[in-house]
Amino acid sequence: MSSTALPPETVRPVVVEVDGSAEGLRVLDFACAEAIRDDAGLVLVAAHRAADAVISGELQPSAERAAEFLRIAAAHVRRQTGTALEMTAVCAAGTRMKVLSATAGGARALVIGRERHRGPDRLIAARSNLLLARRTDCPLIVVPGSWKLSPLQRDVAVGVDGTALSSEAVGYAFRAAAARGGNLIAVHAAPRFSAPDGLWVRKAELELIEVLGRWSAEYPGVKVTRYLTCRPVVAALLHKSREVSLLVLGAHAGILPIGDPITRRAMAVVDGPVAIVPHRPAYANQPAQARPVDNLITTVN
Repeated sequence: MSSTALPPETVRPVVVEVDGSAEGLRVLDFACAEAIRDDAGLVLVAAHRAADAVISGELQPSAERAAEFLRIAAAHVRRQTGTALEMTAVCAAGTRMKVLSATAGGARALVIGRERHRGPDRLIAARSNLLLARRTDCPLIVVPGSWKLSPLQRDVAVGVDGTALSSEAVGYAFRAAAARGGNLIAVHAAPRFSAPDGLWVRKAELELIEVLGRWSAEYPGVKVTRYLTCRPVVAALLHKSREVSLLVLGAHAGILPIGDPITRRAMAVVDGPVAIVPHRPAYANQPAQARPVDNLITTVN
């Protein structure tokens, strides 16, 4: 368990960080549900310090403690799922950021827990998670330790800002809604002053139709509600996140110092699972496909 490379026979697994805590086991339950739903493997990963050093200011567990975390997590998965999941454990030395991003290369998703913070500390933690998302070559799902499985809650919400930043996020949200058998809520906050009075709703509708069109054609079974609002965008995302099982947001990929302030603030205030999907500019060059909008619902607030 010393290498961060995924085994060659593992095809796009769900990777989950384990920390040995009781709350971490709830996060693990979320990752198990994702893996079972997608018929994917599960990779448990724990980073540890080299010797007795503190790496980059992080007080990390020893290799022995990290291995124990993995044993606890593996036993929990087997109790919960039996042999339904193909499972791999990775225990590697290095910073948390380095180990997680390396292990998640080529993964279906990386799942981590959200630490309990208050006030400004929530924004600091959100910034750290956002940095990890931008360095990871797959969606990052941040799950609160208080999360509990709710079979009745299957809908997904996605933030759409009218730019290419949300392109990959919208595609991921459609796939997540289809896999859950749920509906999709596309949240678009457009201030009234962005268009002449009376035209802001139509302008926002056209922006959403352009973004949603190609994916609606690919997932015709997913009912889409377009939620248009002149509320502040973070307030709108928080409002709709309470109605769904997952909120999906876009973020810039790479190591450039781009802040993504809306995504960071939303991560800090939303209490449910949040998926951060990195945006790569080349994706925006793919042409959109027009589609009839007869199965779309628009709500305005």
